[in-house]
Amino acid sequence: MIAPERFRKIRELLEKRQTDLTLVMDNVNKSHNLAAIIRSCDAVGIHQVHAISYRSSIRTKQHTAAGASRWVKLRLSESITPVGEQLREAGAQILVAHYCPDAVDFRSIDYTRPTAIVMGEELKGPSQAALDLADNFIYIPMMGMVESLNVSVAAALILFEAQRQRQTAGLYSTRHFSDDDFERLLFEYTYPRLSAVLRQERKPYPKLDENGAFNASHAIEEASQPPEKSS
Repeated sequence: MIAPERFRKIRELLEKRQTDLTLVMDNVNKSHNLAAIIRSCDAVGIHQVHAISYRSSIRTKQHTAAGASRWVKLRLSESITPVGEQLREAGAQILVAHYCPDAVDFRSIDYTRPTAIVMGEELKGPSQAALDLADNFIYIPMMGMVESLNVSVAAALILFEAQRQRQTAGLYSTRHFSDDDFERLLFEYTYPRLSAVLRQERKPYPKLDENGAFNASHAIEEASQPPEKSS
């Protein structure tokens, strides 16, 4: 069984997750950048991020980087266009980090709205498909000779501005998940191996008490039963 302190930490994590804030990595291809961005997403309470790549070599790195964090869901896609369309249908504003005449200071954006932040490839920046999806272009003001920041550093600056605004607005004080989704994720984050077995066997998760404990004999009995036949 899990230590009660650890369980409370996981529960608190899920209580603060922001399901309407996400980040899209548009062909970001360096493993250390991918891992750093995912860590920043976890730190500001993002539940799911998107990684776009049409090259298998990048997808392999994305998988590897995602393995560094079991707390952030990674969704892999080969094209940004359908991802952007789904995010817009869900009501999200799409912000593309890209310096151009129409770009605005990243701090001038209202991140309390449902938001998707797009970060482009290290050398080439965002793809044309990403630019076509943008509701707004954002940039980070520079006062020195450097023209751009490392993509993971830039992502962190933008994400923590979003966190600051959302915290001020009280958005971390309200649970974003439905009760069913919350209980499901709580069990999966607390007992990842057991939940994988129960999912494979199409068995329900046992109910957790306030310390993260459950009836182990009942769970083992459930897992040992043959899966239900599909009707």
